Amino acid sequence: MKIDFDKIDEMTLALLYVVMTKKTVGSGAVAWKGLDLNTLLRMHKKGWIEEPKSRDMSLRITEKGYKQSSELFKKYFTRKEK
Repeated sequence: MKIDFDKIDEMTLALLYVVMTKKTVGSGAVAWKGLDLNTLLRMHKKGWIEEPKSRDMSLRITEKGYKQSSELFKKYFTRKEK
């Protein structure tokens, strides 16, 4: 079985949207970082979050990451109106 790490990263970012505090565009959005470090490092390389290797217990979400997380949340976790 071949793992699609891009899908894992997208789903992780979508789930971060659920637990974000201060849901504002840019680095104002914050989420708890108790997630897999390798996933967080990939997300950092994609420009979605600021450097995850810190003593902080939360992540800073970039403007790009915030916009993407909102779109992915709607894509994966909302129902279309009938």
